[in-house]
Amino acid sequence: MRGNTIQLTESWEFRTAAGHPFLTSALHVSPGSPQLFPANLWTPPEMSPFGGWGTLAAFLALLCCRGSGEEQFEVPMEPNHLLVGSGEFQVINFTASCTDPKKLVLETALHKTFLEDQAQWKLFKVISISKNMELMCSFICGGKEGMKVFNITLFYPPKQVLLTLSHTSVAVGTLFTIECRVPAVAPLEGLTVTLLRGTEILYNQTFVGTARFPQDAVVTHHTTAHREDGLHNFSCEAQMYLRSPGGGLVHRVSDPQRLEVKEPVPSNQMVIMAIVIVLLSNT
Repeated sequence: MRGNTIQLTESWEFRTAAGHPFLTSALHVSPGSPQLFPANLWTPPEMSPFGGWGTLAAFLALLCCRGSGEEQFEVPMEPNHLLVGSGEFQVINFTASCTDPKKLVLETALHKTFLEDQAQWKLFKVISISKNMELMCSFICGGKEGMKVFNITLFYPPKQVLLTLSHTSVAVGTLFTIECRVPAVAPLEGLTVTLLRGTEILYNQTFVGTARFPQDAVVTHHTTAHREDGLHNFSCEAQMYLRSPGGGLVHRVSDPQRLEVKEPVPSNQMVIMAIVIVLLSNT
């Protein structure tokens, strides 16, 4: 793309009200470049102490530097909603961005183990988490106390996948039922149950709902027996996708089940009709 090339440079100097270094800024545009924005509409150009972007930068600098005699601090953004398997552990990395935080403490009634630390962070391991709870980390930076809360939500992954066929032996054309049960899972949201014949997908269902207590997930599918059904195993797989840090994909598959498929047995009426047809054809 062709067009004018504009080069912007900024120079900065810090001056306090007493003449000590604080902040000034000048914006320079290369000669011949078009003016990108007007000067301050309310201040004559010769009285404007900053360029357009310099004014904004100076204003932001004044905001962030208020009380600059005290050390600024913040807690970096870390995942504050964690999914943890029932009875499992969670590693908590608590970090403060000030250079010398005091009293980095993880507050919890659960058993915790200190793993390691450096100047700005500590690493803890919390074990045997058995309920939804909050973990609180407190710290002191620049003489001010701060706190961060980690929300812990238990999940119950699929540990069993149980497949049941209503019949073990059926005739071609007969209706039968496939049921798949995944006991005691939570949350149901993100759980997908798939019924398979060999590698072919017969049916799948993705659950919805945010209930956090464990419950059974059941999928039922009615179908008609075909001759080729007897050539493949039936199975069921459950996949739980946890959309949160500490989660991931949990995958379980049932034991395979076999279906015996037979040719239809002719009824007595059909046998009689066949005999009559044969006798008539011989007369």
